Amino acid sequence: MTTYYYCLASRTFLLVEEPFEEVLKERRRHYKEQDKEIDFWVVEQPAFLDAPQFAEAKKKCPTPAVAVVSTNSTFVTWLKLRLEYVIMGEFEAPSDTIPDPLASLAAVHAS
Repeated sequence: MTTYYYCLASRTFLLVEEPFEEVLKERRRHYKEQDKEIDFWVVEQPAFLDAPQFAEAKKKCPTPAVAVVSTNSTFVTWLKLRLEYVIMGEFEAPSDTIPDPLASLAAVHAS
């Protein structure tokens, strides 16, 4: 199993109110300069929130939610400090309750 770290916020906060696109652009540039593989993903309406252990986080976060999921704990901590109004946590996957750490419910709800 792999440990994944996440920052969770409302879609409006993260993708509209914050200059998040610039943050991601800078991070990708930095990774390219360091010849480092991308280890973070933006997941709209993350399916992992439906796992029982996320009931509290799901209640606290306005919907629709967006998560930045990464295998890099330092990046997620930096993101939490940069964005401030996000929920931060971690989980292990794949598991019985989280078979796919990057799965999104966005397509399911769109139909």
